[in-house]
Amino acid sequence: MLHTPGHSSESVCLLVTDLKRSPEPWFVLTGDTLFVGAVGRPDLPGRARENAAQLYDSLHEKLLTLPDDLEIYPGHFSGSVCGAGLSGKPMTTLGFERRWNPMLTLDRATFVERLSDAPPKPTDMERVLAFNRGHEAVATQ
Repeated sequence: MLHTPGHSSESVCLLVTDLKRSPEPWFVLTGDTLFVGAVGRPDLPGRARENAAQLYDSLHEKLLTLPDDLEIYPGHFSGSVCGAGLSGKPMTTLGFERRWNPMLTLDRATFVERLSDAPPKPTDMERVLAFNRGHEAVATQ
């Protein structure tokens, strides 16, 4: 497990290894940290600039240190409001993202500036955040 704050302070990516195949990681579940062609939004929990800086560090100090052939399975793809410019492709490799993901080629200051200018939050975002924090009961039938 890699702690990858940025989308939220609790964000993690899960490295998966099949020891019958190799001792090296086979793929990583990146959640809302890294998408195909994009990165996660830092503004949903607030503190967009601070979170964007943390996301840059998580990407460059943790994920981008891993091998190019590592498969990436993000938490969302095209149609999600958790990132801008997401591809419809459900998976990628780290090498492909390193080469083609425009956000991964930016210096830290430009990355933070671009991510701080996010589209409006979804209208029910506060309810979703409250639910995720356990402050709202789940309606079941």
